[in-house]
Amino acid sequence: MMRNALLFTLWLMLTTHHASAASKGVSASLKAKWTMTPFLLETSEFVAEDGNEKFWQFVDTVKELTVYKNGESVRSYYNLILKKAGQFLTHLQVNLLRFALSLRTYSPAVAASQQIASDEDTPASCPAFVSVHGQLGCSTKDLKKLLKGALDRPKPCLYKTDHRYPGRNVSDVPVVVLYAEIGTRKFSAFHTLLSERAEAGSLIYVLRHFDPQPHKVLLSGYAVELAIKSTEYRAVDDTQVKETSCGLDEMMMLRSFLLPVRKSHPELQGGLGELRKHLVESSDDMAPLKVWELQDLSFQAAAKILSVPKFDALKLMRDLSQDFPSKARLTLILMDTSLTKDQVLDRWPRDSPPNESKSAAPHGPGLSRYILTCDVCLALLSILDMLRGEARVLEGLHNLGVTGEHQGKMLRLPVGVVEDSYALDIRHPAIMWMNDIESDPMYRGWPSGVQELLRSTFPGVIRQIRRNFFNLVLFLDPAHQQTVELVKLSELFYKHMIPLRIGFIFVVNTEEEVDGFTDVGVAFYRLLSYIAEEYDLSQALTSVVSMYSKIRVGESLSVDTITAFLKRKFPKANAGRILGLDSEYDERRQAGPRFYQESGLGALPVALFNGVPLDPGEMDPEELETLLLQRIMDATNVFQRAAFMLTEASDVEDYLMEQPHVVLRINPLVLSTERRYLDFTASPVADDWEDSTMFSYLDSRDRTAVVAKRMKYFTKNGEPPPGASPEGAGGGTSSRKSPGVRVGVIDNPGSSRSGLEDTRVYRALWSALLTQKNKVALEFTQTLLKGATQDLLKGGAKMKDLLLQGMDADAFEKRFNTMEGGFLRSLQLFCRDVLKLGAGQRAVVANGRVSSRPEGDGRSVVGGTHTLGRAQVVFEAVVVVDPLSREAQKLSSLLMVSPGAPASLSPPPSFTSYLGSLIFYRLVLEADVNFLANDTMSPGPTARFSQLPESPLLTLNMITPDGWMVEAVSSPHDLDNIHLQEVRAAAEYELEHLLLEGHCFDLTTGQPPRGLQFTLGTGQRPLRQDTIVMANLGYFQLKANPGAWILKLRKGRSEDIYQILTRRSCVTRLHRVLFSITGGSSRPSDAEKKEDVLNIFSVASGHLYERFLRIMMLSVLRHTKTPVKFWFLKNFLSPSFKESIPHLAEEYGFQYELVHYKWPRWLHQQTEKQRLIWGYKILFLDVLFPLAVDKIIFVDADQIVRADLKELRDLPLDGAPYGYTPFCESRREMDGYRFWKSGYWASHLGHRKYHISALYVVDLKKFRKIAAGDRLRGQYQALSQDPNSLSNLDQDLPNNMIHQVAIKSLPQEWLWCETWCDDASKGNAKTIDLCNNPRTKEPKLTAAARIVPEWVEYDNDIKRLLRRGTYRQSIQTELSVPSVCSVCMFRLSVLPVSLF
Repeated sequence: MMRNALLFTLWLMLTTHHASAASKGVSASLKAKWTMTPFLLETSEFVAEDGNEKFWQFVDTVKELTVYKNGESVRSYYNLILKKAGQFLTHLQVNLLRFALSLRTYSPAVAASQQIASDEDTPASCPAFVSVHGQLGCSTKDLKKLLKGALDRPKPCLYKTDHRYPGRNVSDVPVVVLYAEIGTRKFSAFHTLLSERAEAGSLIYVLRHFDPQPHKVLLSGYAVELAIKSTEYRAVDDTQVKETSCGLDEMMMLRSFLLPVRKSHPELQGGLGELRKHLVESSDDMAPLKVWELQDLSFQAAAKILSVPKFDALKLMRDLSQDFPSKARLTLILMDTSLTKDQVLDRWPRDSPPNESKSAAPHGPGLSRYILTCDVCLALLSILDMLRGEARVLEGLHNLGVTGEHQGKMLRLPVGVVEDSYALDIRHPAIMWMNDIESDPMYRGWPSGVQELLRSTFPGVIRQIRRNFFNLVLFLDPAHQQTVELVKLSELFYKHMIPLRIGFIFVVNTEEEVDGFTDVGVAFYRLLSYIAEEYDLSQALTSVVSMYSKIRVGESLSVDTITAFLKRKFPKANAGRILGLDSEYDERRQAGPRFYQESGLGALPVALFNGVPLDPGEMDPEELETLLLQRIMDATNVFQRAAFMLTEASDVEDYLMEQPHVVLRINPLVLSTERRYLDFTASPVADDWEDSTMFSYLDSRDRTAVVAKRMKYFTKNGEPPPGASPEGAGGGTSSRKSPGVRVGVIDNPGSSRSGLEDTRVYRALWSALLTQKNKVALEFTQTLLKGATQDLLKGGAKMKDLLLQGMDADAFEKRFNTMEGGFLRSLQLFCRDVLKLGAGQRAVVANGRVSSRPEGDGRSVVGGTHTLGRAQVVFEAVVVVDPLSREAQKLSSLLMVSPGAPASLSPPPSFTSYLGSLIFYRLVLEADVNFLANDTMSPGPTARFSQLPESPLLTLNMITPDGWMVEAVSSPHDLDNIHLQEVRAAAEYELEHLLLEGHCFDLTTGQPPRGLQFTLGTGQRPLRQDTIVMANLGYFQLKANPGAWILKLRKGRSEDIYQILTRRSCVTRLHRVLFSITGGSSRPSDAEKKEDVLNIFSVASGHLYERFLRIMMLSVLRHTKTPVKFWFLKNFLSPSFKESIPHLAEEYGFQYELVHYKWPRWLHQQTEKQRLIWGYKILFLDVLFPLAVDKIIFVDADQIVRADLKELRDLPLDGAPYGYTPFCESRREMDGYRFWKSGYWASHLGHRKYHISALYVVDLKKFRKIAAGDRLRGQYQALSQDPNSLSNLDQDLPNNMIHQVAIKSLPQEWLWCETWCDDASKGNAKTIDLCNNPRTKEPKLTAAARIVPEWVEYDNDIKRLLRRGTYRQSIQTELSVPSVCSVCMFRLSVLPVSLF
């Protein structure tokens, strides 16, 4: 009884302080811009990633599936889709499909077709239609009419995401694009007709999804943060907020009371444990923690996680880390202080040590331990791709029988990258070098240091360094017409002292007895050898090059030209002794041709640059000069990266020739970069090849698995190779020479063969393999394939007459005579559809790699491996994480929903002890689509925060993948200042754009084309956006949505100087863009460009600053007669402001535009929202606005304008790109706060002034011309790595760069601020800024009404306007919460900008 009473008393004491508080929370959801897409269509896109064949097989399976949609519940229909997909996917892949459907990963791929269809002028009330070269039809009956004359019309543009039916490979036939929803009867009718005609080769059939839906897609795969804002400047109304949390003394008293109770009453241990659990999970206390209290908090959290069952460990880590601000205090109160750090680590399971290697081997059949490391920039939606790729590898290895320890060894093997081009070793004595950069006197004045590679030069300048970095070898036939021009080009490089070592291989006649007076090639070589022997090789090559210079273009070298040259240059030489049959200068004539033959190079002429052969199409002498210069520039970049691996003593030629891609022979069959492999990992349900009809229904993977399983092999001495399974398949060419290889043969007959009799040779071979011992079967096959045996068979000989002694004749004849031809037909289908061979074409398949061979006798060697029965494969994730870190917030939710990934936790070697900032966190991610109790689909994934403390001020932040641009579209609350004592906040966001970003470089110089201008649009709106290329990494970004887009160079100098080849692409994935460029804002009309418009730029975040912003706008309008256009940064505006701005524009007669830009992922990220806003004010001025905007004025939201800003716009900037107002220095009592008067700023600025960023004017033309934005971003990237640098980012950065990017100091009256300027100067003020006062900390609302009398008038005027009409309700909601508005001007806590 006493025990229960004591527990009740403790519980009552520790929970009273929050029991009466109402549970209020915050929720946020995110919708896509596009409409809902059916799960069946998304599933088809998932299946399509496994191959086009599998996609169409799935389509055939579900072509009328929607008939079940009305008769089934939503859940049942969803499960039916998964069941149908399961016919083509493994169990693990189906789990990944569930995950993908939950993420709506493939929804953009479906939506892209919708956007493309909109350009087709979609017929009304037409659920499915076809487009035939621009003409549309809604019925199958229309097809015949549409096809007539189709080839006379332009063909449609096809995209790589289109689904093309695998019919015959034809080109000169009409292209029919079907827009329809898979699974409908309308689709089925079109599909049946079009597929039949595509198989017949009469048309090309392309499918695009089409299913207009009214509702929008709710997305997941993002995170939401609620950060606690600090309130350095407290407003008067803030005193109305009641403090509900216990004081520190009270909380410590409770802790000091609880611990002695546990010691004095050990029998209460279990009850106290339950009490501790309840308090940790339910408390929303927010009493601040001291630094010393945070020291071991992570260790105590680890101990707590360790104490619960493994199944609950992830959930507990998620709750502790994601609700850390409210859990931290009670975790500290109830922690076991008797545990030391070492004891915590000792109690951790020994099977997951902190320093476990990432290459840990998988354990158990079908189970792979995959080590998942947390990257702060990890994109959630890329995890699906990662898991799917890993699943293919793991399932493939498991199906091949590679499991357990062997699987781990396979996974640890280094995967070599296939080289794009192989190089031939040019260290061969047959090469005649015309020059040597390192030793020839003509290059003696050049520097020889390797570090010269790093010396800066103008773009396009080739560095002259006395090293053989660049080598050109020409394989030439002296008599070839093209040789003349190539030799002249070599002379050009030589005379202009291009740092290119030039060598020749002259391929001439190699016969022993050849008369040089009849063979021009032999005569040329003997003349060259004579000059080299009498003088030196360099002079010899120079002489013959000059001989070629005398030959006209279009002519070739002749014997007469050679003899005339010999007589003119060497009159005393005996021509007969040099060129005749008994020439003394013929010793090494065969060396060059022999090297050429051994090299495996193609037809002459051939050029090697640093050993890499040039393509035949690149050997045009008119283009070769430019090509070689570009190769030199490209190779320079490679050597620059290797500069620190080369020493002054290094032999550059040896370094080049010892690279892994250098070989002694170029064999196109072996070294082809277009490698194709067979997939042996399938486990088909039916594995019989006798029924060729059934075999034809299998996909490529299943056909390969059937052939590999049924194949019989010849082996050395009748024994399988070491380690091979009797069911396995190896590969090779000769079992006699390679005892570890098995050889199988597949018949691929020519097109003329018909009838079973024509297959008797292959049937005899197969019968021998099935009935005879291996050695006898091999001897019989070798006899069978001899020419004499073939002649006997053609003469009418019977197969039984050819049997060898020792063969089992009865068994052979029985098998031979009863063998049907079904499997032979299956093998022909395998050769045609899987190996992609023509009739009679040969190929070698060695260990799964397909190598085509020349046309021949129609036999193919196949190799592979055996397959096993299907087994489930899962992942295991070993997570090394601090349980109270930011990474724990992300990983805990991720691992709880990852399909097929059981996780084990492991502590890191050291803890960071504390979550770096006070942030509540939710990861919106679900493993599967959720349904309600009535089997209908749930509204969608939403981030929900409950049991939050009511006292602190919170700010909501969306953490989305890098490629997403989101905006708040619905919320009556101030999401930047959430006070749960006043409201329960809810917000709806929309994925406005998918970001297209990339890097652009000039091919001729390798440098970014700074200032290059692009436009982006669609077929209906070709000019939607424009942007410029940054000099920073050539970066640019464009905003788009799923669909097809047209990219163009902007008319003007960009279009005159440059050209782009690829003009269209599609956005089809939420996290991936399919063309590498980016953009800016919308483009104004031509009429607007001619108008005299005053462009004003400003930013605001939170309802209070948006209130200030409206007042600033009104003050601008009241003091100018010039048309005004306001530009607002859309990233931070609330839905209520975006709703009000059209009313204001209509009432006051101004233009406006919302600009949106995504912080580039390569630029150092800011985590605090206020610093993020500051960054946007200064870092992206060159790309935020349309290129037609010449000048723009930034005005702070909390500023009041008292003059015409047209005067400021027209003020000369004296060559500077922007003008700022210096800080006032007239209010003397603030001298102690003027940080720029001493220390770093005093020495850096010198006689210059420190400028304030509340008002500045930018000459955008000048700004872009001098690349000021690139310079500012470069300096920011360097300085921002130090967290103590750039304290006031928007001011410190331009003032720091004042020596590189000049600032025009504006007259002081353009900005007056009471904090820094005295009262006497207020009368001349043209603008008044409500600067924070660090001495008085007066709230801005109070200061505004006191300092600026007209501010109240402006405020009331705007309130009256907004209270009218449809906007009344939302503005009243905003104005009814003064305590929320009054504290939103303050500096924020640390807020991460990006999660992934």
